[in-house]
Amino acid sequence: MRITISGPPGSGTTSLARYLVEKHGLSLISAGEVFRSLAKERGMDLAAFGRLAEEDPSVDRMIDARQKEIGESREDIVIEGRLAGRMVGNADLRIWVAASLACRSGRVAERDGIDPATAADLTAEREECEAGRYARYYAIDIGDLTPYDLVVSSEKWGKAELGAIVDCAIANLRQEP
Repeated sequence: MRITISGPPGSGTTSLARYLVEKHGLSLISAGEVFRSLAKERGMDLAAFGRLAEEDPSVDRMIDARQKEIGESREDIVIEGRLAGRMVGNADLRIWVAASLACRSGRVAERDGIDPATAADLTAEREECEAGRYARYYAIDIGDLTPYDLVVSSEKWGKAELGAIVDCAIANLRQEP
């Protein structure tokens, strides 16, 4: 089974992905972790690294191509990333995790140890930067959720509840003839 999990920064995609990996014994590839790791390696915050990616399309294209290659070639995997649901053509389940900017930036502030106002500014800047790149590189409107099989709110439900919703979807998919 191939499951993609996408959503904006701070929406909880990584938490949900880790839940599914543990619960179902799947492997994980995360574009966000790759992106954060590359930013850290270059001594840049996420916004600055996003601006670099905006100037140098090879950054995004490298991450996206690698994620697509791995996601499409392996079984029993969760592929987590903003474009995963659009890039992995043979996914069995495509999930979008949604939450408001206020909710997400609060999580980013806590995760990254920064003040909430700065987190809100950086998160909004990152989203705008990414949306522009996705439109230019791939003609993707990131706000169009039609490619997704399941859209869930992490603002309304926590990791366990989101996991239970996805567990139900997985169980139904496994029962299909």
